[in-house]
Amino acid sequence: MLDTDILSEFLRGNPKVIAKVDEYLKEYGIINISIITYYEILNGLLYKDAKMQLSRFEEFVSLNKVIPLTMRMAKVAAEIQAELRKKGTVIGHTDTLIAGIAMSGELQLVTNNTDHFKRIKGLEIANWTN
Repeated sequence: MLDTDILSEFLRGNPKVIAKVDEYLKEYGIINISIITYYEILNGLLYKDAKMQLSRFEEFVSLNKVIPLTMRMAKVAAEIQAELRKKGTVIGHTDTLIAGIAMSGELQLVTNNTDHFKRIKGLEIANWTN
């Protein structure tokens, strides 16, 4: 499942990320993103009034899968956030929700924000910008 920062890199034309996305699509046929990532990207593009990027994003979304947020996923995210708060190593709520969605679906999270996400026990992460 792609995190917001990786999808942003894809939309900006990062050649490493585009190559990884193409490679993944050849093998699996579809990319997963969370509804949280959909919201974050859409919000940014609408704010910037980036019509061309918005069109490319919506096309990407239509060809792939947006994973909705369920109550079970929200509970997993809340448990993650509570644990991080107890340790004093909190990350943002949207990142926690993204992690909860990935973990609930037993999906690897592809992110460039490894510093935040490596704090979450049991979350499998990869970075496609390297």
